[in-house]
Amino acid sequence: MPLSDLILHHHDPSPFAEKVRLALGLKGLAWQSVQIPMVMPKPALTALTGGYRKTPVLQIGADVYCDTRHIARELERRFPGPSLFPGGTEAVALALGYWSDTALFQPGAALSMGTNEQIPAPVLEDRMAFFDFLEDDDLRAPPDHFFSQFAAGLAQLERMLADGRPWLLGDAPGWADVACFSPVWMCRGNIAGGDDLLAPLARLCDWEARVSALGHGERSELDAEAALAIAREAEPSTRPRVAGDAWPRLAAGAKVQVAPDDYGRDPTRGELLVLDADEIAILRDDESLGRVAIHFPRAGYRVDPLP
Repeated sequence: MPLSDLILHHHDPSPFAEKVRLALGLKGLAWQSVQIPMVMPKPALTALTGGYRKTPVLQIGADVYCDTRHIARELERRFPGPSLFPGGTEAVALALGYWSDTALFQPGAALSMGTNEQIPAPVLEDRMAFFDFLEDDDLRAPPDHFFSQFAAGLAQLERMLADGRPWLLGDAPGWADVACFSPVWMCRGNIAGGDDLLAPLARLCDWEARVSALGHGERSELDAEAALAIAREAEPSTRPRVAGDAWPRLAAGAKVQVAPDDYGRDPTRGELLVLDADEIAILRDDESLGRVAIHFPRAGYRVDPLP
């Protein structure tokens, strides 16, 4: 498969998309970029995902991979070197990524929306409805609590680097670095006073420069209609695989819906294709695209049977 068959649906300001762009850079991959709107409606993305709206998603033919954790594992499966999980660090890297997505990203998102006057009103309104871990009162109150939580997370990263290691898990960069870099990148660009938060953290700032230098690989632009045409002309490459001990107890072909269990809980409906300890995948038929397989990580996603 040509490396350019990797199509990332994203928008440039997204901190979650930045994780994947850096992962593509670490692996030295070529990829195609489809810019999606920052707010709904997102017609091309909805056609691909059937409802899932988090950014980014990775398209490979008629297979669509949702959630940055699952995108990372799929990139690693297809392109094992250089590794995103050097030295067998997958489990701890994914755990650090989860910590970053919650303990760092969530207060960082509150600070971004509460202190950055440059965010357009439609984007702010969309994000407040989307991030149900935030209340309107959170943005009206003084941001001291969120600054304290974000600063505590940054201090933990600084301590991880205190022994002089160049990367969070040792001598080689990996997913732990790009995942934990994401809220630091957001801090630089979107949080008023973000530079002042980072300035005293010398080791963190040096690490930040190293991660940024990984780059984004070889990027080329693609319009959304061309990406949909690629999906239309392809067939999903995934074969049915349902583990006998997977919860809930369902058979391949069962009608189900899948949704995140944290925020942005827009469901995607289709026929169960894969269900095991690591992955959920469903097949859905779209009038304009034909059959598409949509893949999610098992952790953090609900699978519910439909009548």
